Amino acid sequence: MGEGTTQALVLAGHGSHLNPRSDRPVFDHADAVRERSAFDEVRTAFWKEEPSLSEVLRTVESDAAYVVPLFVSEGYFTEQVLPRELRLTDDRHLDVGFPVRYAPPVGTHDAMTDVVVRRVERVTGDPDVGDGVGVAVVGHGTERNENSARATQRHVRRIRERDRFEEVQALFMDEPPYVDDLYDEFDSESLVVVPLFVADGYHTTEDIPEDLGLVAEGEGGDADYDVPATVDGREVWYAGAVGTEPLVADVAVERAADLGAEVDDERLEG
Repeated sequence: MGEGTTQALVLAGHGSHLNPRSDRPVFDHADAVRERSAFDEVRTAFWKEEPSLSEVLRTVESDAAYVVPLFVSEGYFTEQVLPRELRLTDDRHLDVGFPVRYAPPVGTHDAMTDVVVRRVERVTGDPDVGDGVGVAVVGHGTERNENSARATQRHVRRIRERDRFEEVQALFMDEPPYVDDLYDEFDSESLVVVPLFVADGYHTTEDIPEDLGLVAEGEGGDADYDVPATVDGREVWYAGAVGTEPLVADVAVERAADLGAEVDDERLEG
């Protein structure tokens, strides 16, 4: 982009008519980017709620827009639904006269590996956590689309390469190895479970706590549990959705910069 060109960042989320918390990380990360003045405009848009993906680019006043999906993996939504709703073709919106660059999802960026590790540090309260600790990264997964599990498996491989934790493995909701296999898959006495999800919704507040034995069946979402909890003699730290980690805002900005957005690093400090 040329000197003096104004730039907009659009953070695109799934949204939900049923879960009021599903949009919270998108709004929080948008606010974080605004505070740093990294872009002239920061917009939010959703598939399932307002502001809608189909209308958001009409509200942009800048000379160029960078759309970053706040999703954890490539697949049906990022490859078909979002481009269709945004009416994108050849890096341009069908009804506006400025360039629109569409990024891969934040969850596939290399920097998300650091976000997962930061999540482990945050939930344990230990910046040096590692020795004797097993880390389970939980993805949704589906046997219908191999891309759903690919991001989770890739971050697991990258964390293993750091040789920091005793064990690091991927677990899934909808394909093996499953979340409730945690205690069979790991030998470590201390376990940290990090869901690779954008928001704390039904899966992260109900399904996974139940599968881990943190709460009784049917009590997820309403029941409190200890962090760490003790299950079958194991110490279990449950971190909640990785997408709520503040560092995700930085990853979104990096996604836009990878596509050519001019972002002054000094404006991102703090």
